[in-house]
Amino acid sequence: MPKTSARLLALLSLLQTRRDWPGALLAERLEVSPRTVRRDVDRLRELGYPIVTFKGPDGGYRLDAGTELPPLLFDDEQAVALAIALRIATTSGVGIEEAAARALTTVRQVMPARLRHRIDTLQVTAVERPAPRPVPQVGSEVIMALSAAVHACEVLRFDYGAQPPPRRVEPHHLVTWGGRWYLVAWDLDREDWRIFRADRITPRIPTGPRFTPRELPGGTVAAFVADRFLGSDGSGDWPCRGEVILGLPAADVSPYVRDGVVEELGPDRCRLVLGSWSWTGLAAAVGRFDADIEVVGPAELKDAFAHLARRFADAAGGHPVSPSD
Repeated sequence: MPKTSARLLALLSLLQTRRDWPGALLAERLEVSPRTVRRDVDRLRELGYPIVTFKGPDGGYRLDAGTELPPLLFDDEQAVALAIALRIATTSGVGIEEAAARALTTVRQVMPARLRHRIDTLQVTAVERPAPRPVPQVGSEVIMALSAAVHACEVLRFDYGAQPPPRRVEPHHLVTWGGRWYLVAWDLDREDWRIFRADRITPRIPTGPRFTPRELPGGTVAAFVADRFLGSDGSGDWPCRGEVILGLPAADVSPYVRDGVVEELGPDRCRLVLGSWSWTGLAAAVGRFDADIEVVGPAELKDAFAHLARRFADAAGGHPVSPSD
């Protein structure tokens, strides 16, 4: 059995990770008896931690929020995770950089010297991937308003860019994709699922009546969003997908293929299955690999390579592409 002080810290750490803890489960996690858990809870109460006992078949304990709550306890892994999350807040797409810096300073002040040293040695520079256009920032108040409506299952009204009139939706999920924030919702006026950019949303108050959430197509929000952004009708695939054989090792191709399939065929050959919005775009994506290319199919991909070959040949010779090309 661990020493009382270490056991109390472990108990407090567990109580902070979830709302309700059945007493039997706490005893199992701490490898002590339920009686020892009860005594340790009493010790924490004497130190000022507002721990509430709840009854029932799975009766146990809950760490209540309080205005005089002593400093929060973080174990080493939690401290590192918190520091990383706050330091890379600049890539969240929400204008919370200053607030995140202040939060990290506040948390750091209440940590033991050992944990403060670990956080101070963690130097992370968040570098966002260059984008053709700046990614609009979303106000934290908008994110909180959207998430509150999603959580409460309340109809949401909002202005969307310059589009009149206000939209009325049943908000289902708030998601991030490629550095942007989106709201997945059922549009009540259009009677269909829609994905709205959060940076274009101006919520109206008050919210509407509560609703019963509908079943989202695709099974999960991740599958639904991926399908919509790929431009598919629910198949989860790109509009254009082709297969080629490249004269390169699979290990040299895999790091540069985000959602394709790479199969090793030999020390210097691999099969690549890749998708894109168009056949020309797919051919251009494959052509970026400095290697011999054998098109397996379909015929549309071969035609796209032929079209690019004529275009590149004309560009190299300085001759304009004719309309027939």
